Amino acid sequence: MLESDQGQASPLAGYTVLAMMKPSLLLLLQVALAAGLLPLPVRAQSHDAVSPSLLVANQGSSDLSIIDPAAARQVATVPENGVTGHEVAASPNGRTAYVPIYGDSGVGKPGTDGRNMVVIDIPSRKVIGNVDFGHGVRPHCVIYDTNSGMLFVTTELDKSVTIIDPKTLKIVGSVPTSQEQSHMLALSRDGKRGYTANVGPGTVSVLDMKARKTIAVIPISATTQRISISRDDSMVFTADQTKPQLAVIDTASNKIRTWIPLPAIAYGTASTIDGRWLLVCMEPANQVAVVDLKTLKVVRTIDVPHAPNEILPSPDGKVAYVSCPNSNQVAVIDLSQWKVQSLIDAGKYSDGLAWAK
Repeated sequence: MLESDQGQASPLAGYTVLAMMKPSLLLLLQVALAAGLLPLPVRAQSHDAVSPSLLVANQGSSDLSIIDPAAARQVATVPENGVTGHEVAASPNGRTAYVPIYGDSGVGKPGTDGRNMVVIDIPSRKVIGNVDFGHGVRPHCVIYDTNSGMLFVTTELDKSVTIIDPKTLKIVGSVPTSQEQSHMLALSRDGKRGYTANVGPGTVSVLDMKARKTIAVIPISATTQRISISRDDSMVFTADQTKPQLAVIDTASNKIRTWIPLPAIAYGTASTIDGRWLLVCMEPANQVAVVDLKTLKVVRTIDVPHAPNEILPSPDGKVAYVSCPNSNQVAVIDLSQWKVQSLIDAGKYSDGLAWAK
């Protein structure tokens, strides 16, 4: 094959065999290509290439959806061995997905206690590994921390966040939350601080991820749900499940700074990539609220399918994906037009979202 100085295949590579048969033809091909008279041959894609994918953990069908974001359609599903995962995270290289297996229960409700996490190879669409926590812990939220290279998984029944080495799939430690039902986790950008939403106690635990200890517990409400952190790490958001309001925690003081009134009770939240807006799922209203993070006020709402749950902005900041479990769909919101641009059919009771580049 002909190679350029940078090691890339030259435009003549597709004509190499023919040129070798007739040396004079090589000169003619060079002239024709330079003049634009012949199309450039298409290079075969490397087997190592990974296309960007949106991952969706489907509670009802106990599988993982792999969605082509460019085509806005599901291209594959991967069974989770007949058990139920609620959340998902992807490795930085976009090749591996991690799905904690929560069990068939709801948080704080009777049911089975999941005790493992499945590891899925995205290109081959197969389960390739498993992490066994040793006993029922109801593992739920998983985050791949690029700072430490570790996986952090909330393990509710142990009142902790478990630390897993993704290279060995071994448990290497844990961070106590000191609270029941530590359901969701948010991490600071440097990975030094963690924040868990503790559903039943209605609190937020502030964690020192390096020292592996709880440094504060912040009362929120009788019940709270979900949690996220602003792009500048200055604020943490969690939803009061008894009133239509959102708690804003000041990360410098570990105290509630203020409350944001909402049109309806909230659930999942996420800041836009530019840090300008906070997107808030409001399940009872079938809407997503948009909060101005300068004024901490709702400036608009966007209608979406039934019961929006989790929200994930795309890496380029152009759209946000919203899981709508009761509709088995993911809504795609255009963040420049502030409206749903498409709906993607996913699995049954589509829930947790992750981006795999």
